[in-house]
Amino acid sequence: MSHDRLFGTDGVRGRANAAPLDCETVVKICRAAARAFSAAGRRVVIGRDTRVSGAMLEAAAAAGAASAGCDAVLLGVIPTPGVAFAVRDMSAAFGVVISASHNPWPDNGVKLFDAGGFKLEDDAEDEIERLAFEKWEPPALTGGVSRADDEIRDRYAAFLTGLMPQGFSLAGFRLVIDCGHGATHKVAPAVFRSLGAEIHELGTAPDGTNINEGCGSQHTAALSQEVRKRGAHMGFAFDGDGDRAIAVDEAGKRISGDGILVLLARHLMDKGRLSGRTVVSTVMSNLGLKRALARMGIKHVVTDVGDRRVLAAMRETGAALGGEDSGHMIFLPRHTTGDGVLTALMVTAAVKDRGLLLSELSALMEVFPQVLVNVPVARREPLESLPSVSAAIAEVEQRLGADGRVLVRYSGTRPVCRVMVEGPTQNETQKAAEDIASAVREALGENA
Repeated sequence: MSHDRLFGTDGVRGRANAAPLDCETVVKICRAAARAFSAAGRRVVIGRDTRVSGAMLEAAAAAGAASAGCDAVLLGVIPTPGVAFAVRDMSAAFGVVISASHNPWPDNGVKLFDAGGFKLEDDAEDEIERLAFEKWEPPALTGGVSRADDEIRDRYAAFLTGLMPQGFSLAGFRLVIDCGHGATHKVAPAVFRSLGAEIHELGTAPDGTNINEGCGSQHTAALSQEVRKRGAHMGFAFDGDGDRAIAVDEAGKRISGDGILVLLARHLMDKGRLSGRTVVSTVMSNLGLKRALARMGIKHVVTDVGDRRVLAAMRETGAALGGEDSGHMIFLPRHTTGDGVLTALMVTAAVKDRGLLLSELSALMEVFPQVLVNVPVARREPLESLPSVSAAIAEVEQRLGADGRVLVRYSGTRPVCRVMVEGPTQNETQKAAEDIASAVREALGENA
């Protein structure tokens, strides 16, 4: 029986309690993962964020793994990178995260880590998807399900602080952190307080439906206001599952993932820890990132969208730093996946080491105006097969020349065509993006 592909850019994602995020499909995915990773052992660790549907899907994931003979250990609410840590810390065969990251609360998702704590490559996902829909006779004996105690979160917090230089202290720093009512709501405040920082919290009272609602990495207005109000040195906002972070400087100005990449590239290079003098980012990165890295003599490797693509390029090139403008930062070999709390720690370390304000460090990069228009589409066709869309793109590229950039692509998780344009001025960039978006609507039909 045929089915639509389950795995997208970052795991399986959709509306909770509806295909493909219904309990039956989650059982199949985790049963298949248990079979695929059987040679690595029997233990699987399962973590989740704070969504009201999380406990239900956590139970489905545990049932699927146990039905294939695995022993499932429920970690409870813990950031996605905390699950990656737990896989290695607890010698698990694989890890499962129940989260839809920055999506609104009705959504949920499933992400998988292998025994090394890395997200799966495409061929591994393909194999799990094949096994999920293959007719199979379950074993007579099943695995068990147990719940981890709070020590796993304490060990994860200790792991993060242990990645900083010996004796590292944030005493004298005043920080505001916005946990987006998500998975970092306990870990992040504990980490920064353990290092001596004065912390003011936002988004640390999850109720199951307020995750990412007007807060977190995609909604930084309240964070900026609080930083100014408190006279803080800086602020950080995390997304719902805690694998990305966005910074705010002392004046309340938002610093994107690209801005963080540039200042951390300079910091690591000065410390002699930027292996290969290489930074990896995606095609969505701002043109300003490319120019800033070039000025510093740093090689820039560009990948397709997705932190898995960034990680693959980092492992191939030996790069120590990579990330996305959305705030995913990967620090190899410190950690195997993006970690918002670690990103915030690295930024504070750069500020402390250089003795400068965050606004001064972030001035290394000139941000080109960028406009992203999401066009819900009624159908998907290869963009290069649409003459009117190709013509609109070519016209905009000719108009902007070397002072602009165009990227048009389909979302990996939603029925949306994303039109991204960068240009010399906000008005010119906005008009260019709308011109292309109009051509996409006419060619593909807009799905209301």
